[in-house]
Amino acid sequence: MQTTKADELPENPRERSNPFSELMLCFAFPVLFKGRKKTLEQSDLYRPLKEHKSDTLGDRLCAAWDEEVSQRSAQKQQPRLGRVVIRVFGWHLFVTGLLLGLREFVVKVTQPMCLYGIMAYFSGEDPDPLKAQLYAAGLITASVLSVVTGHPFILGLLHLGMKMRVALCSLVYRKALRLSHTALGDTSIGQVVNLLSNDVGRFDLILINVHFLWLAPLELFVVTFLMFQKIGVASFFGVAIMLLFLPFQAYLAKKTSVLRLMTALRTDERVRMMNEFISGIQVIKMYAWEKPLGKLIELMRGKEMICIKKVNYIRGILIAFGMCLSRTLTFVSLVGFVLLESVLNASDAFFITAYYNLLQRAVTNFFPLSITQLAEIRVSIKRLETFMHRVETQVQDKSNAITAPSFTKEDTVKENDEMISNDNINASQKDNDEETLVEFNQFHAKWDTTATENTLSNINLKLGRRQLVAVIGPVGASKSSLIQSILGELPADKGSLKVNGRFSYAAQEPWLFTGTVRENILFGLTLDKLRYRTVVKKCALERDFELLPQGDKTIVGERGASLSGGQKARISLARAVYRRADIYLLDDPLSAVDTHVGRHLFDQCMRGYLRSELVILVTHQLQFLEHADLIVIMDKGKISAMGTYATMQHSGLDFAQLLTDINKADEKALDEQKSDAGDHVSLHSKTSRQASRTDSFVSLSSLADSIIQDTTMVPQETRVEGKVSLGLYKEYFSSGSGWFLISFMIVLCIGTQVVVSAADVFLSYWVDKTKNNADINNDPSDMYYFTALNVAAIVLSVMRPILFYTMARRSSIQMHNSMFRGIARAAMYFFNTNPSGRILNRFSKDLGQLDEVLPTIMLDVMQIFLTLAGVIVVICITNPYYLILTFALGVIFYYLREFYLKTSRDVKRLEAVARSPIYSHLSTSLNGLTTIRALGAQKALIAEFDNLQDLHSSGYYTFLSTSRAFGYYVDFFCTLYTVIIVLNYFFNPPTKPGEVGLAITQAMSLAGMVQYGMTQSAELDTTMTAVERVLEYDDIEPEGEFESQPSKKPPLTWPEQGKIVADDLSLRYFPDPQSKYVLKSLNFEIKPMEKVGIVGRTGAGKSSLINALFRLSYNDGSIIIDSRNTNELGLHDLRSKISIIPQEPVLFTGSMRYNLDPFEEYSDDKLWDALEEVKLKPVISEFPSGLQSKISEGGSNFSVGQRQLVCLARAILRENRILVMDEATANVDPQTDALIQATIRNKFRECTVLTIAHRLNTVMDSDKVIVMDAGQMVEFGSPYELLTECETKIFHSMVMETGQSSFDSLLSVAEKAHFDSQKLKTA
Repeated sequence: MQTTKADELPENPRERSNPFSELMLCFAFPVLFKGRKKTLEQSDLYRPLKEHKSDTLGDRLCAAWDEEVSQRSAQKQQPRLGRVVIRVFGWHLFVTGLLLGLREFVVKVTQPMCLYGIMAYFSGEDPDPLKAQLYAAGLITASVLSVVTGHPFILGLLHLGMKMRVALCSLVYRKALRLSHTALGDTSIGQVVNLLSNDVGRFDLILINVHFLWLAPLELFVVTFLMFQKIGVASFFGVAIMLLFLPFQAYLAKKTSVLRLMTALRTDERVRMMNEFISGIQVIKMYAWEKPLGKLIELMRGKEMICIKKVNYIRGILIAFGMCLSRTLTFVSLVGFVLLESVLNASDAFFITAYYNLLQRAVTNFFPLSITQLAEIRVSIKRLETFMHRVETQVQDKSNAITAPSFTKEDTVKENDEMISNDNINASQKDNDEETLVEFNQFHAKWDTTATENTLSNINLKLGRRQLVAVIGPVGASKSSLIQSILGELPADKGSLKVNGRFSYAAQEPWLFTGTVRENILFGLTLDKLRYRTVVKKCALERDFELLPQGDKTIVGERGASLSGGQKARISLARAVYRRADIYLLDDPLSAVDTHVGRHLFDQCMRGYLRSELVILVTHQLQFLEHADLIVIMDKGKISAMGTYATMQHSGLDFAQLLTDINKADEKALDEQKSDAGDHVSLHSKTSRQASRTDSFVSLSSLADSIIQDTTMVPQETRVEGKVSLGLYKEYFSSGSGWFLISFMIVLCIGTQVVVSAADVFLSYWVDKTKNNADINNDPSDMYYFTALNVAAIVLSVMRPILFYTMARRSSIQMHNSMFRGIARAAMYFFNTNPSGRILNRFSKDLGQLDEVLPTIMLDVMQIFLTLAGVIVVICITNPYYLILTFALGVIFYYLREFYLKTSRDVKRLEAVARSPIYSHLSTSLNGLTTIRALGAQKALIAEFDNLQDLHSSGYYTFLSTSRAFGYYVDFFCTLYTVIIVLNYFFNPPTKPGEVGLAITQAMSLAGMVQYGMTQSAELDTTMTAVERVLEYDDIEPEGEFESQPSKKPPLTWPEQGKIVADDLSLRYFPDPQSKYVLKSLNFEIKPMEKVGIVGRTGAGKSSLINALFRLSYNDGSIIIDSRNTNELGLHDLRSKISIIPQEPVLFTGSMRYNLDPFEEYSDDKLWDALEEVKLKPVISEFPSGLQSKISEGGSNFSVGQRQLVCLARAILRENRILVMDEATANVDPQTDALIQATIRNKFRECTVLTIAHRLNTVMDSDKVIVMDAGQMVEFGSPYELLTECETKIFHSMVMETGQSSFDSLLSVAEKAHFDSQKLKTA
């Protein structure tokens, strides 16, 4: 959790600065001075300005949007987001436009006129010195004004863009919390995050050029008129070429936007794959599937690069034209002028040059930019609008009721029945209805409105207070959907549902956010110590708090990484129980916990603590049913039977048969446990599936004002400090290109600049020549030279960017591959300590920078510095003394840049680090939507989102203001340079008038350029940090070699027997050898073909044992399989030889075939056989494309039980000698469970099988049982021996907890198994 609150930062000096300070940008200095002395941290920045606070802006935009929706829907039209944005920010934009127009005409258009006057004086056309001095004064004033007004103005525009972005982000987030389940099914989390990072991010820079849409044509008109007065018809030649160039430019721009869209789609696709890769990394490692998934990602990356290549070539061509267009225009007009038999003089020539420079800036640079940006923003607004039109849920936002969490019973009955029945029940009615809290009346509903089948059909159910209702049924019986409909997530199709009173909810797949355990339980409520302590006790969390390193202040990593499955389930349950409510909806909380904890939760919590409320419990633990007041049996969306335990025993339903004899039930159904995650629908949406993979997606920062101030922090993202070294550039280029290409590039760059500068100098030489020989006819050879130079300049300018982009693209491809290699080889420790948002950030944001932003900036910087060198050389040719002046200026600039850069780099990095939590927060929230809405935490989450946005804004605004202040002072000194040059000519009149024009036009072009060059070079430095970050993941400590050394490589048939020996085995999760051991020196021997159960309390180290077997963490001691020490084997050799059925089944996007056999090693027949073994053949063959049928994100078109069966099919295909099952039966109903057990007994008879079991009946007939407690092996032997002869009696007491009758039946199973195996041995 972020401990920083944006409002606690010091006040921004801008809030109370005077107009003069605002004009001179003085308010940016405090940060700059602070940044010189030390590395800036978040706390050194200022609190965001009142005008760009996220909550106020978000509320304004939301209000405007709601108004638009109501207006337009009344007129039966689509609401338009664009109109809303204009309504909120339009006036502001209009004012800025007027000011800009004024500035352009007063400042820019007058400069060349003044220059003309000065030139006329020096070339002797107008000998009046006073006039010339006035012109000079005019030129100087215009230059100074240009600087003074320019930067504050641009800051204003950027600030406005930033406010738009902040407002839109808030709007998107508020909308995301209201999405209905169906809408969520249509979008992936990646898409919503992309909306925020890409589409809304565009608004930051959009407004700089937008006003040139109308200014450019106006300027074109005025300037052409002025030029016509000087050189007549010839002026139209250049203008005509410029206008012809525009449609060509427009065509390229259109092409770019089409390509950008394709790129965006392909990037989405690749990032989504990466997300799956990172979320399922543990399973991928266990399967040793890094390579095929890597191939898939490489394929997607290739497709994406094809688009990017085209975009960059078009960009290159446009940049080239930008460089040489104005000189081409000048050249055409001047040559035309001479060809029309006129004599060219200095004042005309440089007047025209200056105006074409101005026109090029407005018409060919800014105008098309404004058009493309407008087009891009329309695409973005369209995408945002589509998102805003998505269907909203009917769940009422309860967070308004809980802003001040009160624990008193509410007087008004909270209506949560949305559109279903909105007759507000008033107080008088309340007494009669007090007892009926939930009433279904012929209720029908379906998730997908287009589906023919109802998810729930004809449900009639009336539930009141003080009832414990158990809902049971096979996988896919829509038990979760029943709960979702009470929550209001599943609206009625027909029939009605009344819900009176408040409800609380515990989801089937526990959703945790990054924060402390306590914050996860309180979830936005205030801390009531007594209640909190009671709830913790009732939810069996006390022992866990003792074991966790900081008790309930322990940070839960992303996906609940630091907790076991059972702990997550209990924390989720505690969160539901802590809220006072009338109805508690508990969706299968007992399945992830072991039997005695389950018994404790049921007795203490559901039957004890909540006895006076209505508890609706979905469960598969049939041993608890006899204590339920009402049992509801569901099947295929209908209630197939309902009644008390006693009545059920007499009825003849097939499910009820399980209930006739609780002992039998214990064997079978205890198995069942965590069913139903699979209601095809309860999770019909990708999100909730993803939740299953990423149990809690990313950091929700300080949800409640972080109640606990002494939080332990999640490891912070590394910020690379200090400068970007030259070695980094070397590494960047050499990663993709050889030295020959690099040196050729350097020669090309310098050559281009030499030709370009030569053309400038030649012009000045030409005008001077004509002045001295005015009487001689024009010498045509000069014109030919001039033409040749200009043509060469154009050709070279086009070659340069294209070659450069090719090199950049090759580097980008190489760097992505090596970064992916780094990630694929990283140890699990890396994924447990880095939230997936952070890793994804490198693959989306940083790679995006590498692909598209970096090459353009780098090219810019190169071109600008070469041009600068050219300008300085040319100026110093006219008068070598200017070298001294230039040198002095250079020193000043160097120090200015140093002064600014350190701070700028810090601020930029702070801003980037502050950005990740915004995206993380969004994806976490989307994963836990149902929980958030059920517990009414929207207000708290929106406040948290706004706080994160404000933290980012404070960094971003500081960045904007400091960079503008820097530009301001650099330009100021450039203008000083021009002023000195102009004045100097009055004190030392030149011999050749040509050189005056040459020197002044070149010096004037410096003003914007130096500042732009320096900001771009700083920008380049900061963008290079993306290269640094990408390279950093290239160097992650790999977990070990994938392949064994040739001498140690096991034969293909290994392991032949499957004998496993642990020798003094310890395991730690951290690479640091001093860290705590999770497993402590275990010694055991498992014989070939033995079936071994691993049992123990939650968190006893059962899963860690598997971890050690697969070498996912850091092992000390050794595991020896068939006399080979696994520490000496390559990881792929080891892992591919052990089959695993993981705890959370993971499917990847792609075909069914790809999911079973990514290496394409098996024939289709073999795959069908495997599917037949697990009874999935009928399901898959129903799909039109059979094995090639697509699996959606996270496998959401299969129920959890079916996904579990797919994992079983994978294991069958592998035919390994060792099989590991990690609680794999937890998600399936008795039939499926029996199927899995039978399959394992048949298919894996010859194998060594290790089963981590929560339910003891699964391991009772196994050969041995390992009993774990707190990382140590406390008992090891056959179940029968442990129950009868063992001294420590730990296993014995665990079995006793299931109840006496069940103990006897389990004992008899164990006894039978024990004697059977004895017989076999003697035989």
